[in-house]
Amino acid sequence: MPKATTAGPLSTPAVSPRLLATALGVVTLMLLLTYLVAFDQGAVSQSGMFLHELMHDGRHLLGVPCH
Repeated sequence: MPKATTAGPLSTPAVSPRLLATALGVVTLMLLLTYLVAFDQGAVSQSGMFLHELMHDGRHLLGVPCH
């Protein structure tokens, strides 16, 4: 009678899960920052005009058309 063997992983992952989670977090933060600077026209800003003006200046700095 043949012996039963347990199946192990076929291959090891090329990227560690921790590195993948960190990269995903960085990409998410960069997309959020890009949205706030390039496309948000003050809809997210609840702190008055300061954040809106800061992002508006950021648009000019990055060359994103805003007017």
